[in-house]
Amino acid sequence: MNDVNLNMPEKILLIRMLNEGDVAAIGVPALRFFRQKFPQADIHFLTFAQGKVIIELAEPDTTIKVLDLWPDDFFQAMEVFLGLAETIIGEAYQQIVNLDTAFMPCFLSRFLQDAGEPVSGNYLSISIEQMLSQVRDQSLQADYVNVTSAYMASSFFTMSRWHTNWWESDYLPDGGYPEFYLKQCCGFSGLLMDTTITLAAVQTKAPLNDKKTAKDKTVALCLSQSEDGYLYPHSEALRLALQSKGFTVIQDKETNNSVSNFLILLNGSDLMVAKPGTNKWLADAVGCPCLLVSGATEPKVFMPDFATDPTPPCPVHGDNNAGALAFTQLSSPKECNCDDPWLLADNIEAILLDSDEDTQHA
Repeated sequence: MNDVNLNMPEKILLIRMLNEGDVAAIGVPALRFFRQKFPQADIHFLTFAQGKVIIELAEPDTTIKVLDLWPDDFFQAMEVFLGLAETIIGEAYQQIVNLDTAFMPCFLSRFLQDAGEPVSGNYLSISIEQMLSQVRDQSLQADYVNVTSAYMASSFFTMSRWHTNWWESDYLPDGGYPEFYLKQCCGFSGLLMDTTITLAAVQTKAPLNDKKTAKDKTVALCLSQSEDGYLYPHSEALRLALQSKGFTVIQDKETNNSVSNFLILLNGSDLMVAKPGTNKWLADAVGCPCLLVSGATEPKVFMPDFATDPTPPCPVHGDNNAGALAFTQLSSPKECNCDDPWLLADNIEAILLDSDEDTQHA
């Protein structure tokens, strides 16, 4: 691995603070990799909000440091992360590895580095003193804070690959972006992409939807988030189309924004339908097949089990989710290039019927 202390450190801190899907896809296999490399080390994990739940379920013996509050305001966030840095310094880690690419975690790792802590991984390209000086004289450029290629430096020798269109290359890792990031950018070549989460630690509860249909298949519609800038506007029509085919349909809105409930929902489903986003990584963690409604995103980034063909951003819905019309209300349906919900339901039916045939043949 690139620039990570190989002298058997006794106490290690790993940092990955983005959303819970990201923690499941990148944080969990990285944690397991470090446990394999340093079996005697006391490994701690720093994460944010419900990322804590993911680590608790995946590796319950891990000491978890969690940041509950991450202010949107830049200066308030700096204060919070500076306070976090003081806590970390007091822990006397022999190795601190920042696996995150967001600005504030890189700010944190740079502060720790400037303070003499044993930091590796990603950090700000300028010292904290330089950055604060630019803040004071109002010369700090917005792009420096908002554009990763502007602010991020790394001790991982191959992190430059992160800035390329890697999905256009001849080699595509089976695990999509997380595997590309950990193996090709961080240099963890011997890492196993084990993102598995078992739900034994989750309190037993009744299924969110315990009704069964004749086809005895459950489809999870998880369409309330997307990384391409707009939501799939025909989720209600898709739900009705699937129910008319005899499938049980459950939706992510039933989980009350609880990642534990969401994992339970996916664990009891035969297929998840989602737009590009972190839901895909959570489905992987519990072994739920995924149909990605690609929209304007290249599906090779996610390497789903199934995917619709990518399209240009929808001219009807791409700019204004709040004003999206129902499919049957579009005055000119040809203007919308989102996937037709009834055709999508046909494809889902074919996928589930094929899976039945594969099971019977096995």
